[in-house]
Amino acid sequence: MSLFTCTNCDSQFPKWYGRCPECSQWGTLVEQSNPASNSKSSKQKTSHKAIASLSIQQNQKIKDQASFRLRTQNTEVDRVLGGGIVPGSLLLLSGEPGRGKSTLAAMLACSLFKSSSHVLYISGEESLIQLKERFLRLSLAFDQVHYLEAHPIETIIATIEKELPTFVIIDSIQTIGSQVLEAPLASPNLVRYITNLLLTFTKQTNIPILLIGQVTKEGSLAGPKTLEHLVDVVLSLEGDSVHALRFLRSSKNRFGSTGEVGVFEMTNHGLIALENPSKHFLQERVAVPGSVLTATLEGSRVFLVEVQALVEKNAYSVPIRRASGFDQNRLMMLCAILSKRASLSLQDHDVYINVVGGIELHEPASDLAVCAAILSAKTNKIQEYPVIYLGEVGLGGELRSVPLLEQRVKECKRFGIKEIIVPMRQKLPQTKGITQISELSS
Repeated sequence: MSLFTCTNCDSQFPKWYGRCPECSQWGTLVEQSNPASNSKSSKQKTSHKAIASLSIQQNQKIKDQASFRLRTQNTEVDRVLGGGIVPGSLLLLSGEPGRGKSTLAAMLACSLFKSSSHVLYISGEESLIQLKERFLRLSLAFDQVHYLEAHPIETIIATIEKELPTFVIIDSIQTIGSQVLEAPLASPNLVRYITNLLLTFTKQTNIPILLIGQVTKEGSLAGPKTLEHLVDVVLSLEGDSVHALRFLRSSKNRFGSTGEVGVFEMTNHGLIALENPSKHFLQERVAVPGSVLTATLEGSRVFLVEVQALVEKNAYSVPIRRASGFDQNRLMMLCAILSKRASLSLQDHDVYINVVGGIELHEPASDLAVCAAILSAKTNKIQEYPVIYLGEVGLGGELRSVPLLEQRVKECKRFGIKEIIVPMRQKLPQTKGITQISELSS
């Protein structure tokens, strides 16, 4: 039985199509024989007695290296990685163009050189002169980094095995070819083949390797989906072109948590780690109608952010609901709850929500802050002093509890915020400045 494989997205089909049903590319399906049927007869002829056995390893004889990590000297990166880079790990860094992937890689190369002896930078997108100009623009010492231009993966592995660097950066994996596998650059089969070779090599030599990957127009990682399953750590550098903030997140980490987030600010001197993001989010806040504060949770960290609302009389029959940094469908639901449960007339008003600073609110704990911002904008009232709103709003207008409330309250007290509004159902010790309410109508 034959299978037809798409050379663009690596999907398989039992019959041929002129256009791939998955990626909609024309003329990319290639016929391949089923390896399972070809090898079935040969496996039946081979006896299990003829296969050589392997020696097993005892756990008592293996040296404990779990506590050793290669520190990057960058607090935000180490936080996301769980304390540093684990030797023998294969890391993947992805992000949209212009977000700072190569800048972050250059900074890691110099910082790791200070703690180790040898860092190898393999670049297929920049020449030696271009890479040197990047380092000089970022005020980084380029002489400390060893450079290698893009070559076939077999040559690269042989060079790494000869030089034995402490850390390797490949920018990017889509620019690497092969002498063995004849396939176009960045094709799914070639990317999978290169990743498998590098994964095997890192486990044998204990040399960590960072791969930089490109993303598609839809924002997903370019190449086969199995690429994310092969590597040990998947990092993504997020942000937009109108804000200077960049967020480093981990969607997969075999050696730590995936809930942590690193916050950076893009400047002329590279990415600057923000150890106190709440101060950055609130430094330009002005008390105006529709401006409230909330405490959102990112991993194990609490960020204080400003939520702004604008309510304006609608000139058309259908009111507008727009949100930046907040889910628009949830905004429509909260507007309906306010109209039904809190008797706030919004059917003839447009509602706009903006989360200041470029951060996005994903957890339901920010529902109460959005409702408070809409109410403040609708009534045109200004709060005399900062108030934190925390709580999930149900369809009945009731307020539900939020996780890790004590940690959020501690962060609010650290910034000198004296009043916090939380759900009545939340179990809290008697603390001055905390007001508990049960529903929106109150």
